[in-house]
Parts: sequence; C-alpha cells; structure tokens
Amino acid sequence: MSLHDLINFKYIIASVLYSVIGIVILLVSFWIIEKITPENLWKEIVHNNNTALAIVCASFMIAVALIISSAIHG
Repeated sequence: MSLHDLINFKYIIASVLYSVIGIVILLVSFWIIEKITPENLWKEIVHNNNTALAIVCASFMIAVALIISSAIHG
C-alpha cells in the first residue's frame, strides 16, 4: 500500500470544503438570530454577563452544527 493510497487528496479537499461551508452556514444562521432578537446578543452576553443567554446561544450553535454535520455525512 503506497502513501498515495493512504492519503487521498480528494477526501481531504472535500472535508475542508464541507467544513468551510458548515462554518459559513453557522455564522449566517447566528446572524439571522441576532437580527431577529430584540437585544444585541453579544452586548448582553459580554457586557451584561447574561449567562442564560450565553447558554441559549451555545445550545443553538451546537444544534445547528449537529444538523450541518448530519447533512454533510448523509
């Protein structure tokens, strides 16, 4: 078995491409949620130390990431 058989660049490029697409989708969906909510999420989390809102945002990002990863892996 040669090194070329072990490292298939087609799969590496596909993984990087899907990762970039997934990150872009995650950022766009977070931006949409930021526009929908009445307050500025980043200001509430960082300046006002709103822990509950930080947990909600983190769970939203994890949920979207799981959806994206399951869509990529089929």
